[in-house]
Amino acid sequence: MNLANRITIARILSIPLFILFLAEYPIWLTEQNSFFGFIHDKGIYIALGIFILASATDKLDGYIARKYNQITNLGKLLDPLADKLLISVALIMMVQSGMVATWIAVVIIAREFVITGLRMVASEQGIALAADKWGKIKMVLQVAAIAAVLLDNVPVQSITLMRVDELLMFAAAAITILSGVHYFINNYKLIQLS
Repeated sequence: MNLANRITIARILSIPLFILFLAEYPIWLTEQNSFFGFIHDKGIYIALGIFILASATDKLDGYIARKYNQITNLGKLLDPLADKLLISVALIMMVQSGMVATWIAVVIIAREFVITGLRMVASEQGIALAADKWGKIKMVLQVAAIAAVLLDNVPVQSITLMRVDELLMFAAAAITILSGVHYFINNYKLIQLS
């Protein structure tokens, strides 16, 4: 297994750690167990660090795969899957904690299912549908929005009363929809949906 694929797998394996540190635990557990007490106090910051590090490896594994000619079918499968899992798990955890509106998570996750389905149909016909620039912008906005929500608008709150985290999340949802529509319009003629 090459280095690019190992980095991608490490990104997938970081997801349970993210869940561990972002999850809400019962008060009795956090009061009786020092580890869970620590998670209660500092877990969100550790989860944020894991999320940012995992998100950053997306660029790294792609760069390594291209530079050292390590592009493999496994990498083509796992890389977008890792991104979708990371974003989807973060949104689901944040909905559960009341940090993000349910409709935003549904819109973002649904778009990923639709585009993944389109790619699967194309793949069965021997057509590889590559990500476009809108998909990359979408990913960057989603990562920025999730990070801002996890920070609870810090440090921006000391400068303005505007909820930049909410604004970023709305922008991420809007770009997610637009990029999905753009991707579908550009690619639906390439495949036969019959």
